[in-house]
Amino acid sequence: MDFGVVMQTDPPAAKLIDTMRQAEQLGFGYGWTFDSTVLWQEPFVIYSRILAATERMTVGPLVTNPGTRDWSVLASLFATLNDMYGNRTICAIGRGDSALRVVGRKPETLASVAACMRAVKDLAEGRETVLNGIPVKIPWVTDGKLPVWMAAYGPKALKVVGEQADGFVLQCADPDIARWTIGSVKEAAKAAGRDPDQITVCVSAPAYVAEDLDHAREQTRWFGGMVGNHVADLVARYGADGPVPRALTDYIKGREGYDYSHHGRAGNPSTEFVPDDIVDRFCVLGSAQAHRERLAELAEIGVDQFALYLMHDQSEQTLWAYGQDVIPVLR
Repeated sequence: MDFGVVMQTDPPAAKLIDTMRQAEQLGFGYGWTFDSTVLWQEPFVIYSRILAATERMTVGPLVTNPGTRDWSVLASLFATLNDMYGNRTICAIGRGDSALRVVGRKPETLASVAACMRAVKDLAEGRETVLNGIPVKIPWVTDGKLPVWMAAYGPKALKVVGEQADGFVLQCADPDIARWTIGSVKEAAKAAGRDPDQITVCVSAPAYVAEDLDHAREQTRWFGGMVGNHVADLVARYGADGPVPRALTDYIKGREGYDYSHHGRAGNPSTEFVPDDIVDRFCVLGSAQAHRERLAELAEIGVDQFALYLMHDQSEQTLWAYGQDVIPVLR
């Protein structure tokens, strides 16, 4: 199993860069950040510094979306970083949540996500694509490589992942939900004539190494609220009794709204509706042994990477605990 660390690009950027450097030394192979440029600083500027400060780490957004950047600009950003640092970037993409909603826009359509994935990958890898009816190719790209992974929860999005994406991002560490979503992706890949084993599976969720579970839950409850934004869209689309497992949808019945000014942060007041059992299922909490057991179960299901969110009050301790007691066992 590979490991990634996920952070927000809060100022000062120097602190984030230092954390990514430490993470690489502790065995993390991937450095991810949120991509909401109103809420946080511009990540692609910071990626250049992270890549310069590390030697092997692969860096990218978890996740970007088709709506906030021109697709040719997005491809050129990845291609430029790859040319400078040797194909060490990755693009994880979704429909968009905070990045779009905080500027008054709705998430993008799945058709837009699918088209963006193809266009950005082709351009960043030096192939011609069609944008706005015009053939376009970046002439200076040579030997470019850009894995494009897609975040998804619902049946239609999981189908797009299986048909097109290089990897699947599940923002939830619940083994039952992982089984259903990964199975859906693999079925779609087979139906499309693809090898499902060639699709990398990444689970991303908060991790908190500590014995005090009550405190750990309060520090990570925000994640259930963040996931709830996507679940609310699924319920609106498919209904409460639709094809999406109730293990994912039932808990949002008490959801009354969401304040993005607290997005992804401990103490988010918009997440009081999230019960303890959801926090325990969606996140990875407890002793290092508890983390090893959950991640071993996810690996058996087919998870290739665990990317842990560090937005809580024990970020350094959890990072070091993974480096000392989790990664050496599971890598």
